[in-house]
Amino acid sequence: METNTIKQSTNLESDFDGHVRINSTPVPGGIECHQKIISGIQKEFVELFVRMRIAWIDLRVYKSLSKSFKILRMLDSTRRNVLGEKRINKIAQVDGKCYWDLYTPGYNSKAFAPFIRGEANRIVPLDKKSNRFTNIFIAITKKCPLQCEHCFEWDALNGRETLMLQDIKNIVLKFQHKGTGQIQLTGGEPLLKVNDIVEIIQSAKPETEFWVLTSGYNLTFENAKKLKNAGLAGIVVSLDHFDSALHNQFRGFAKSFEWAHIAVRNAIEVNLVTALSICVTKSFVSESNLMTYAELAKKWGVAFIQILEPRAVGHYKEMDVMLKQEHQTILEDFYLKMNYDEKYKKYPIVTYHGYHQRRIGCFASGNRNLYIDTDGDIHACPFCQTKRGSAIAGNLDSLIERLQETGCHKFEGVLSMS
Repeated sequence: METNTIKQSTNLESDFDGHVRINSTPVPGGIECHQKIISGIQKEFVELFVRMRIAWIDLRVYKSLSKSFKILRMLDSTRRNVLGEKRINKIAQVDGKCYWDLYTPGYNSKAFAPFIRGEANRIVPLDKKSNRFTNIFIAITKKCPLQCEHCFEWDALNGRETLMLQDIKNIVLKFQHKGTGQIQLTGGEPLLKVNDIVEIIQSAKPETEFWVLTSGYNLTFENAKKLKNAGLAGIVVSLDHFDSALHNQFRGFAKSFEWAHIAVRNAIEVNLVTALSICVTKSFVSESNLMTYAELAKKWGVAFIQILEPRAVGHYKEMDVMLKQEHQTILEDFYLKMNYDEKYKKYPIVTYHGYHQRRIGCFASGNRNLYIDTDGDIHACPFCQTKRGSAIAGNLDSLIERLQETGCHKFEGVLSMS
């Protein structure tokens, strides 16, 4: 297996239950860092300015007050369809940018205005180019030092690389030409290729946000700073249990919990938007476990918690891993409580895709996002693997059309937002 020798700043000790002790010489930053979660009047003022900014963007595009206000109303209607009648009671504020959602470009970022124009175009078609995708996922390497229980790229893991750096750059530019608000770089373990990520970001156009999805491996302070300076917006770090031993078991490596914590601290220290992502198994889903995880996420200071449901693909292929109705109910209650209950307004924002998918359909399958695997082939999403052709050599328009015709196999029959 080809891996790099990684030296991480390691002054963390983990108790058997996952509680982390920081020694007297901590990782860079000196103290536990936190991302700012704002709520109350401050949040209301930010939202007012954002609505004014959206109206101004639409007015400049359509040259019509009536169209501008119509689009603002329709965008608000879309938000209610996705999130419900109430507004999430908090905003993550990082490095001068504001985030309500893990997969929407931040307000004040260069990607925000193109994102708004793309959403407006879905309501009142524009006579000029606008964003086609909210985000796409690109797997940039097969290599990984872990053996994760749920790995969806299991069959390709640590095989011969077929995507070269120039291939990835070309794919990025193709999708930027289509208009893409956010690109998520994944793998394998993408941080085995830090220098490649720097090149990918620096060769891309500035109107797209770049994020990295990682186990935390190799996110040293120096690498975090290098990625931030290159233009990286955020990091999603996988943490699949608050208990260090159980997370390490799930990930197949004895140091993975420690890596995750170091990665979070380093990412926050250099002002990357930071999220923890958990694949929730049947054995994990309980109100007690979810709240303990939320407490750890709050203590670590991240802006977001992402909840992913297991799918019977990759290492889980043909296994009975799908959640039952009782699990979904617990997750939905947790999602609503964490995002709307005033008691939890200082906790990280929770992103739970299953909540929205079961109500309005999936945003993947060429609708607002898609997945490109480690061979450069296009799929509906990382978990609904439906290979439709090559992003390198194929005709993107026809490939995307085929994806949309197929839809998401898990949520077929549910209305998708088009």
